Amino acid sequence: MKLGAFSVSLAVKNLEESKSFYEKLGFKQLGGDMEKNYLIMKNGDSLVGLFQGMFKDNILTFNPGWDSSAQNLDGFDDVRTIEKELKEKGIQFIQETGENENGPASFVIADPDGNTILVDQHI
Repeated sequence: MKLGAFSVSLAVKNLEESKSFYEKLGFKQLGGDMEKNYLIMKNGDSLVGLFQGMFKDNILTFNPGWDSSAQNLDGFDDVRTIEKELKEKGIQFIQETGENENGPASFVIADPDGNTILVDQHI
């Protein structure tokens, strides 16, 4: 199972302060938009998403079809294939991909400790 690029999505109180903090750690902005209240920060292969007012808790995020630079991969496991395999393994879903047969889609699950995991395919 290929889950794609991994990042931590952080629910932040002040986007500008968080951006400044992560820049001090050597992160640079890869994507996002201050006006839309989110930034994607990168240091090497490490990705941190900063999200102000979008969700309550921090989220572990996987992006099938993307590498750590948000570049499309030629070969990857579609999010719906991953979802089907996890259902067969008895994983419970908080949110499912829906009825789209291809293209962008996402699902949400939680680990045994309640940590939220988002699998979010953009292509």
